Amino acid sequence: MTEILNSTKIIQLELDLRPLRARLEGDVVGPGDADWEEARLAWNLAVDQRPAAVAIPESAEDVAAVVAFARAERLRVAPQGTGHNAGTLGDLADTILLKTHRMRGVTIDPDARTARAEAGVIWIEVVEAAAEHGLAALAGSSPDVGVVGYTLGGGLSWLARKHGIGANQVTAIEVVTASGDLVRTDWANEPDLFWALRGGGGSFAIVTAIEFNLFPVTEVYAGILWYPVEEAAEVLKAWRNWTEDLPDEMTSVGRILQFPPIPEIPEPVRGKSFVVVEAIWLGEPAEGDRLLEPLRALGPVMDTMAEMPIEGLSHLHMDPEEPVPGAGDGGMLNEVDDELIDRFVERIVGAPILSAEIRHLGGAVARRSSQHGALNSFDAPYLMFAVGLTPTPELVEAVEAVVADLRQALEPWEAEHTYMNFAETSRKSATLFSSESYHRLRRIKAIVDPTDIIRSNHPVPPAS
Repeated sequence: MTEILNSTKIIQLELDLRPLRARLEGDVVGPGDADWEEARLAWNLAVDQRPAAVAIPESAEDVAAVVAFARAERLRVAPQGTGHNAGTLGDLADTILLKTHRMRGVTIDPDARTARAEAGVIWIEVVEAAAEHGLAALAGSSPDVGVVGYTLGGGLSWLARKHGIGANQVTAIEVVTASGDLVRTDWANEPDLFWALRGGGGSFAIVTAIEFNLFPVTEVYAGILWYPVEEAAEVLKAWRNWTEDLPDEMTSVGRILQFPPIPEIPEPVRGKSFVVVEAIWLGEPAEGDRLLEPLRALGPVMDTMAEMPIEGLSHLHMDPEEPVPGAGDGGMLNEVDDELIDRFVERIVGAPILSAEIRHLGGAVARRSSQHGALNSFDAPYLMFAVGLTPTPELVEAVEAVVADLRQALEPWEAEHTYMNFAETSRKSATLFSSESYHRLRRIKAIVDPTDIIRSNHPVPPAS
């Protein structure tokens, strides 16, 4: 590799990838290759990733070979399963992008009620495999989010108010370390690294597989109450009041949806705007109906609440299931009062925003335990996120301006710490964890990766 030192930035002019190609069962793609443009894509098509090379491993041994090559060439490695939340990675000129999407093995142990998922597995693959055995995972709201990235960041499931943060149901993690070693971590083996990986992000090792608990859930009572967007403030205030005294078995979201007039949107809602309440009830439908009475009294124009198989929850939130260009950001909220809702509605309705939501947390999400990992719990009772589609440069600028204005308007209610997986802009890593956890994470990083070879989208620097 030929390098030019330009201030503090290394610009790579040549990188001989032949030695790496010779060692991998998978593929290696460089900037001059025909499939370069496709290989470097993130899930968010608006993110322009330009790494030194892209490695596409088939196995943990392939991953170890990439790490060894990177060390020899004085490069860094950024693992990436699906490429969600890739916009915060930054400049990748000195980095090999390690795309793990071919590592797709899923194993379900119905007796132990556990699952093992390799690094490239997406949630719908685990959800469907577990459902065959009458089991459910603490999966995310989007079916094609990667299991590993979601879990390293914490993991907020529709079942989280009942069963807690996804990272704290992990039982073992298989990794390649910054020194190139293949290691299995759990409570007994490398416990500090195991602790850090459960909610501390991807700065500490490259995960090749992860094992976690499943739960005996086959059906839920869930759906969406749809109201005219003109009633957004009224509905969201009523929803907020309703959330103040709910059992842990009820999870819900208050949300503004503004659908563009494009063919991909179902005809009944295409080009229309709504305020909605999404509700998921782990219990008898009759009891769910009783709890929902105050919201139904507001007169929804559509009501899709129904019993559904657990697999149906993967599509309830209507997240895009294919890569799209977009921009968004979010944060945690200490409180949701009338003034916050008024500011929220004023800035979203009519703006170029597809979705703006407030999720109700609490329950098991807020309960601490000595058995938990780096992300022990969330103290904040609510979480906000807003996103818009950005197929043109003009829309990128417009959506980012609205989201930034919204975050600024809601700053008085913003919690001290936020949720890594919903932070789509760069944050100081100290804002993602408690002070105690952050300093422990930095000490662990200094032990397992002192030269900071492994990159993540919200990096934790090694302690000096």
